[in-house]
Amino acid sequence: MSEFTHFDAAGNALMVDVSDKADTARVAVAQGKICVSREIYEKIVAGSMDKGDVLGVARVAGIMAAKRTSELIPLCHLLQLTKCTVDFELLAENGSYAVQTQCLVKTTGKTGVEMEALTGVQIALLTIYDMCKAVDKAMVITDVHLLSKAGGKSGDFVWKQASEA
Repeated sequence: MSEFTHFDAAGNALMVDVSDKADTARVAVAQGKICVSREIYEKIVAGSMDKGDVLGVARVAGIMAAKRTSELIPLCHLLQLTKCTVDFELLAENGSYAVQTQCLVKTTGKTGVEMEALTGVQIALLTIYDMCKAVDKAMVITDVHLLSKAGGKSGDFVWKQASEA
């Protein structure tokens, strides 16, 4: 398989044929954050948001989304995930407040799990927004990106800024 494309000779969209590729261990980690008000930050820390456990619900939503990525991204392959975690770090610096989210996804298969990790992060962040919007709608989701991936023909990837840190 010398060329990857999502289009046939006539320009029609198609799912890439990976049937001749070997199964390999795959892992991807994505990250993003949501900037929130001090009030939201304090309610998340205290566990006092009216809708319940914000981070607990966001964790489950992120995992569910990673598992269903192929239903959301039209040309994504359906993958059997072997591991998926969603973790949070509460950030408070210089009067700014945020929840940083990471999603790690693993599988053994013919194609990578980058889209699953990115989808897990996005949906976890959107869930935080949904659960907190009654307090303040001015939250900003930002900095969503792939931190790293390993496995497959294209080899390993580490986000440049992450590797410099």
